[in-house]
Amino acid sequence: MGKKVGLYFGTFNPIHIGHLAIANHMAEFSDLEEVWLVITPRSPFKTKNTLLEDHHRYQMVYEATKEYDRLRPSKVEFNLPQPNYTIHTLAHLFEKYGDTYEFSLIMGEDNLKGFHKWKNYKEILENHHIYVYPRISKDTGERQFEDHPKVHRVNAPIMEVSSTFIRNQHRAGKNIRALLPDSVWKYLDEMNFYRN
Repeated sequence: MGKKVGLYFGTFNPIHIGHLAIANHMAEFSDLEEVWLVITPRSPFKTKNTLLEDHHRYQMVYEATKEYDRLRPSKVEFNLPQPNYTIHTLAHLFEKYGDTYEFSLIMGEDNLKGFHKWKNYKEILENHHIYVYPRISKDTGERQFEDHPKVHRVNAPIMEVSSTFIRNQHRAGKNIRALLPDSVWKYLDEMNFYRN
């Protein structure tokens, strides 16, 4: 078996302290040995018009993770066909690193509820483990994966910070610096992102 790597997908527009806390918690308090933060160029469920360019979001993830030994930024999806589907990314990673790494997915409870709608979700579950972190939710929702042997619930901190909130409040002139790793704030501020 290769090194256990958790894949934490997101647009990271921008990466914030919530993302970092969850990624680090998974690396430190589960059996995952590394967490790769996979920057998604475009999700089938999100419109692209509010996204910063891929290389800027990669740079912010790099800045946020560079002092964490077990966290890595990943731009693996940048050169894959659009829109990106997780099943294709996993196949690509297996082809490239199959003997070196054993890949698992990291997702919030809210994403698990809709997991049955993902492309080839049964194949994903057959070949990969899923590590789930808690989210605040009024809806108990999907229960079909509740006792699945490959779905692992990790008692990570509940982080309700959102990139959308950060972008909107920054645009409104609020000080959102405390919600970002310091190096990310500096990059975002210098580049004058999300101002208009």
